[in-house]
Amino acid sequence: MTIEVQGAGRLLQVGTATDVGRRYPANFDVLHTSALQRRPGLCAVVADGMGASEGSRTAGRTAVDIFTTAVQEHRGPFAPPPLFAAVADAQRQVRAAGKTLRELTGCTLTALVADATGAWVTQIGDSRVYRLRGGLLELLTIDHTEAWLGAVHGWYPADSPQAAAARYQLHRFIGHPGLPEPDVLSVTMFPGDVYCLCTDGIAEQVPYQRMEQTLSSAAPPDVMASALVAASLEAGGRDNATAVVVKVF
Repeated sequence: MTIEVQGAGRLLQVGTATDVGRRYPANFDVLHTSALQRRPGLCAVVADGMGASEGSRTAGRTAVDIFTTAVQEHRGPFAPPPLFAAVADAQRQVRAAGKTLRELTGCTLTALVADATGAWVTQIGDSRVYRLRGGLLELLTIDHTEAWLGAVHGWYPADSPQAAAARYQLHRFIGHPGLPEPDVLSVTMFPGDVYCLCTDGIAEQVPYQRMEQTLSSAAPPDVMASALVAASLEAGGRDNATAVVVKVF
C-alpha cells in the first residue's frame, strides 16, 4: 500500500516491504512510516537487529519506538540537535535493556525525516539510504563497518572473503558501549527524486544495476519496495530484507 504525505514542500508517496528471508526464524528488521502528527511531514525508519535473539528484537523495537516518539513530539524545525538527542536516548535505553537481558542487544537505525522546512537523514550502522536523481543512483550514507573501511582504504578487495567477514564488524550501532553518534545529513528534495531506505538484506544482495532499474521504473513505491525484497529472495534470501521507497512530486 502506498501512502501520500506532505514533506519538504513536496508531495511524497511512500511504499514499504519486508520479508524474513530464508535464513532466520523470525524477522528482526523493524519498519516504521508515518505522517507527522503536529504538522505536514514524514517520519520513515528502518532498523536491523544484530543477531537472532531477544536482544536483537528488543534493540530494534526500542530504538525505533524512541526515535519516532521523539520526532513526533518535536515542536520546532528539524535540525541535527534533536535528531542526535533522539539517537542518544535510544542508545541509553537499548544499553539498559542489554544489561537486563545479559546478551548482545544492538541494532542499526536509518531514518528519513521531512517537514515543511526540509529533510534529514539520520543513520548509524549499515542500513542505507539511496537516492535516484536524474537517472543516477547514489548512496547517501556510509556503512559503519570494518568492511567499508577495508574497501575504501584498499585493505582487501570488496568481494573478498575478508570483506565478507568484516561486514559483521560494526563500529557504530545502537547499543554500542561507547554510545556513538549517528551521521546526520541534510537533503534537498526535488521533484522526480526517489529515495530508498533499506537494511543490508537488500543492500548486500541486490546488485546496484537491479536497484537502479527498479527505482527508475514508473511503478508505485510499494511495488518498487516489494520488487527489491523479491530480488533479495532471488539472490538467496540470506537475511531479513526491508525497504522503504519515497517518491517526490
